[in-house]
Amino acid sequence: MISDEQLNEYRLSGKKVRVVRDAIPENDIRGIVVAWDDTHVLIRRPNRNVVKLDRNYIIQPTSEPRISLEE
Repeated sequence: MISDEQLNEYRLSGKKVRVVRDAIPENDIRGIVVAWDDTHVLIRRPNRNVVKLDRNYIIQPTSEPRISLEE
């Protein structure tokens, strides 16, 4: 699970993040971190929709290469 400090850094910088939910890259959610609690994080997508996701997903900056979940 991603730490509160890392989420706060993403929120304050406005850095775009990628939420990797499974092995298919097309299913990733991209946007900026808006808010979070103990179990969920809110991501604002480019079309201004807000998505509520579980914090156990992999959250990384879009500038980094995508983490592969295939083993």
